[in-house]
Amino acid sequence: MKTFVHRGQITKVVFGSGTRSRIPEEADALGRRRVLILCTPGQWDQASEIRDLLGATAVGTFAEAAPHTPVEVTEKAVAYAESVEADSVLAIGGGSTIGLGKAIAVRTGLPQLALPTTYAGSEMTPILGETEGGRKTTRRLPEVLPRTVVYDVDLTLTLPVATSVVSGVNAMAHAVEALYAQDRDPMAFLMAGEALDALTRSLPVIARRGDDVEARADASYGAWLAGTCLGTVGMALHHKVCHVLGGTFGLPHAETHTVVLPHVVAHNGPAAPEAMARIASALARDDAAGGLFDFAGRLGAPTALRDLGMPESGIEQAAELVVRDGYWNPRPVERTAVRALLTRAWAGETP
Repeated sequence: MKTFVHRGQITKVVFGSGTRSRIPEEADALGRRRVLILCTPGQWDQASEIRDLLGATAVGTFAEAAPHTPVEVTEKAVAYAESVEADSVLAIGGGSTIGLGKAIAVRTGLPQLALPTTYAGSEMTPILGETEGGRKTTRRLPEVLPRTVVYDVDLTLTLPVATSVVSGVNAMAHAVEALYAQDRDPMAFLMAGEALDALTRSLPVIARRGDDVEARADASYGAWLAGTCLGTVGMALHHKVCHVLGGTFGLPHAETHTVVLPHVVAHNGPAAPEAMARIASALARDDAAGGLFDFAGRLGAPTALRDLGMPESGIEQAAELVVRDGYWNPRPVERTAVRALLTRAWAGETP
């Protein structure tokens, strides 16, 4: 008999094509009358479209969201939210913008809506990661979950293919860790497996034809499931490594996840056979770690940390930070092993 605890979520999800037109309706359903829009500088046009839809309900746009949620940016955004008397925030974009929305929420209590444009999955998790003084820390806070998430597949059609594939593998990493999480449960295992099936099916099509609507929808579906998994169970070694690399060396988030994932899976494989079998099944391969490495290569995604700007001299420091205050992991995490997997990941060697 299986014994488990399953944490359900309260986020309302609206999924489809053209669904961004429902943003005013969803804000109204939450009783919001003064919405602050959040985005990165590069997504100003998308934010402007939504501001036009909201009309007088939109009280401003803060377009300075940045990777890894720097605290100094959050403080600036909070001050702006207070100056326009916002009663809610709407994050338009990927993990950077949605992370900013969460950081504002935990400081102000403002409810959030999210309109994801990538496959990051952050919108479905109660996890807030912030960077201050060159160090990234994460917290699990139920109050930072968006109240409503609107997935509009049309918004992903213009996401560059190179960004799409690494964002999709980032989502796969969420699902992979859910398969062997300390607090995994049958529902999370099923969702994680379905997420991997959807993403391994859709990402190769997107790599060939970025305008394939069905593939884009499939990838968004997989990202939603993967994010939900991450939101209901804990993280392990993979996410710890990526948080260290991103926060300490400023490496790009999704690309780092893509490079690191096969190497952590190789490390954890002996301690998580059921998870490895499910990953291998989704990839139609016998070897989960090798299959993930080859999958990323076929997508044209990066496979070496050195290509992302990681200095070889930083491997030792990264290994030390990963072991310090580490997350639970199915296999013991020792500094020597972490240094070895980081060395292979840095060089782009097979896991």
